[in-house]
Amino acid sequence: MKRRRKAARKPFTGDVPEVMDIKTLAQYLGMGRSKIYGLIRQKKVPASRIGRQYRFSKVLVDAWLKERLIMKPEEPQISLFQKPQK
Repeated sequence: MKRRRKAARKPFTGDVPEVMDIKTLAQYLGMGRSKIYGLIRQKKVPASRIGRQYRFSKVLVDAWLKERLIMKPEEPQISLFQKPQK
């Protein structure tokens, strides 16, 4: 029996809509839908739930990315030469 290869993620092309669904956000960020659902569960990505579906504002997602990736790292770095405090 032959195994199917996973399809490569397609990068988002064209204009990004102001309000995105899971599939569009996954393409926009270049990650899988399951990873986005995990971020939603951990409340790490700005999402709005309408009924049973999630929607994402492009403006809020861009601000979230800028804050997380550029402005402040999640964990402070530990100096290699500093002894841990007891």
